[in-house]
Amino acid sequence: MFGQTTTPTPPTTDRGLEDLDAAALAYAARIEGLPPERRQEARDDLVRFALPFAGRLARRYRGRGEPLEDLEQVARLGLVNAVDRYDPERGSFTAYAAITIVGEIKRHFRDRTWGVHVPRRLRDLILEVGQATATLTSELSRAPTVAELSARLETPEEEILAALESAAGYSPASLNAPVGGESSAEFGDLVGESDHALESVDDRVTVSGLLHRLPWRERRILAMRFYGNQTQAEIAARFGISQMHVSRLLSRALTWLRQAMLAEAPPPWQNGAAEAEPAKARISVKQNGDRVVVEVGGEVDRAGADQLRRAVLKAVTGQPREVVVDLVGAGGFDAGGIAALMAGRDAAARTGVPLRLTRVQPAVRRSLTAAGLPAAD
Repeated sequence: MFGQTTTPTPPTTDRGLEDLDAAALAYAARIEGLPPERRQEARDDLVRFALPFAGRLARRYRGRGEPLEDLEQVARLGLVNAVDRYDPERGSFTAYAAITIVGEIKRHFRDRTWGVHVPRRLRDLILEVGQATATLTSELSRAPTVAELSARLETPEEEILAALESAAGYSPASLNAPVGGESSAEFGDLVGESDHALESVDDRVTVSGLLHRLPWRERRILAMRFYGNQTQAEIAARFGISQMHVSRLLSRALTWLRQAMLAEAPPPWQNGAAEAEPAKARISVKQNGDRVVVEVGGEVDRAGADQLRRAVLKAVTGQPREVVVDLVGAGGFDAGGIAALMAGRDAAARTGVPLRLTRVQPAVRRSLTAAGLPAAD
């Protein structure tokens, strides 16, 4: 119905009738005694006849930030409401339709054109502040102060300030607008993005408090490993301990931190024997007839690995009937220790001398199995 732009013939038998009031009176007389479906046809005729009038009223408000097409649509809706509510006994249809259409357009500006939601009371105050500002500017030949606006409107200064700040919400700047100058940057580039690490703030704060409950050495090792990005070997050299011991300390500290974060009260840090430096590697070679036994004890780190490799290779090259590596006293192997055993296994395979690993501790057995080194009981 609203898409048509041609002006139809007035809804009356008098072809020369072009007055809107007369057309409305003719419409009121025409629908007397008509069934509902015929009344709808007469109503549509009057609406089409009055569309140019609604368009003229809509064009008065163009240039205020709203597309003219939207204003014309709002004006047409107001016209429909005026036709539906028209009563010839209450006076001129033209005056009634103008008031209804203009009211609909103003309501559209008030309720539909704000870029952000602003309470209606504040929107009304913004209009009053705008009118008072124009009046006082004319009277004072300068922009009025907040105090002067407050006195003119008899409104607290806090509300005047809120109205002035909220007025910017009517037409907020686009994030895609250029910053200015020759730069290709946009306003959106200056706005901060969502911080995806925000969800981990609670965990970071909790860990920060728990770190202070750890002994100094453990705190320092954690800081060097996870904040300084140092390797376990570099940390071991710094503290003068083995790399394997650094690994054990890291594992122990991280386990305690996980338990403390999940518990209502942090568990106490266990001091005592576990704090002591594990014994360094002990390698001894014993000849038992035509069988050679290589006894290994302590933690086999890089230094111990070289000693173990030399002992096993020397035992294998002596062509004994069998070489037995007794690991009953070995508390752990790092990568160098595992490599030393693998070098001994390869040398034994080349010389045809059987090499057997025996009495392996459970923790060490898992490392040997992962490296493909079978161990006998």
